[in-house]
Amino acid sequence: MTHLILFDCDGTLTDSNMVIVRAMQRAFEDHNLSIPRRDDVLALLGMSLNAVVEGLMPRKNHKLQSDLALLVSDIGQAYRQHYRVLEKDVCLYPGVLEVLQRLKERGYWMAIVTGKSHAGLLRVIERFELKQYFFAWRTADCCHSKPHPAMALECMAVLGAEALKTTLVGDSHFDIQMAKAAGVRALGVSFGSESAQILYDEGADKVLGKFVDLLDCFPQLS
Repeated sequence: MTHLILFDCDGTLTDSNMVIVRAMQRAFEDHNLSIPRRDDVLALLGMSLNAVVEGLMPRKNHKLQSDLALLVSDIGQAYRQHYRVLEKDVCLYPGVLEVLQRLKERGYWMAIVTGKSHAGLLRVIERFELKQYFFAWRTADCCHSKPHPAMALECMAVLGAEALKTTLVGDSHFDIQMAKAAGVRALGVSFGSESAQILYDEGADKVLGKFVDLLDCFPQLS
């Protein structure tokens, strides 16, 4: 029987949240809008890009839905351009490769569920040579955005994993909400976008302070 671990990417596998914040702030600045606060950006991470941008918009200045949609699209495009420039600063959290290798050796299947675009995730997978560890992935531009459970449920269906044998690991309250909606175990990590208390309040079964702590949660499979 498949034992599946679903990983978020930004803030869980990759130390990228501050790159996202800087790129988003520059995109808003490009459009002469109020620069969003760091914490406001981090609170929306895990959702699709357009949902994040729209959530940060000063709506009172854009009453027409058509005007808002166009502006959200323009800011999203500016964000992508800034992110590609800053992307060189993204790195894996300490111990990620070693832990993924150990989990693979212990018999676990792994997949990625992320608010990133498909193209953005593929760049991460290629740059850090992660393809050997993940059998499937779902992104926000080809699936319902978190906290909708579709990303988790689709990976589970593709890999033949039951809810009782599936765990989701993420740094955002959206990750925990998605796990609960999918009926799977939820592990939070407190080194990403949100505190351990927030993750516990959302219903995380456990919150870890270091990536290597995951090894204590997944023993060798027989």
